Amino acid sequence: MGVAGTGKTTIGPLLAARLGVPYAEGDDFHPEANIAKMSAGTPLTDDDRWPWLDAIGAWAHGRAGQGGVVSCSALKRSYRDRLRAAAPGVVFVHLAGDRALIEGRMAQRRGHFMPTALLDSQFATLQPLEEDEAGVAVDVSGGPEEIADRAVTALHDLRTPR
Repeated sequence: MGVAGTGKTTIGPLLAARLGVPYAEGDDFHPEANIAKMSAGTPLTDDDRWPWLDAIGAWAHGRAGQGGVVSCSALKRSYRDRLRAAAPGVVFVHLAGDRALIEGRMAQRRGHFMPTALLDSQFATLQPLEEDEAGVAVDVSGGPEEIADRAVTALHDLRTPR
């Protein structure tokens, strides 16, 4: 999870490979209307997001007991609650970083429908993981391999009793 430009699409497959589970790209679950709206620079509403989150939740539910990694912004607690309702064992990896770093990465990517202009709305919407939510925050500074390694370590630490 995380705002646009944190590397969900890059880190997700790396994390899935390290964990030996399938990966699904969250953007592929968006209806065409959502993609058109974002491409035009219009932020999605919660009503736009519910069917998308339900589709991601259904995929995650289908992976119960087997594992999987799916990228999804999951910016609000209510979005994560909806995903957890569909797939109760889901654990979130919040890819988090400095706004300037993320904006710079967004400005360099090509062929993505999410414009840099929507980054402010993403940060305004973001509600970081709360203590009672299963998940970890992972810093996105550094290269993709380093970030994926950091995520694996954080997930391992989360599951290791102290």
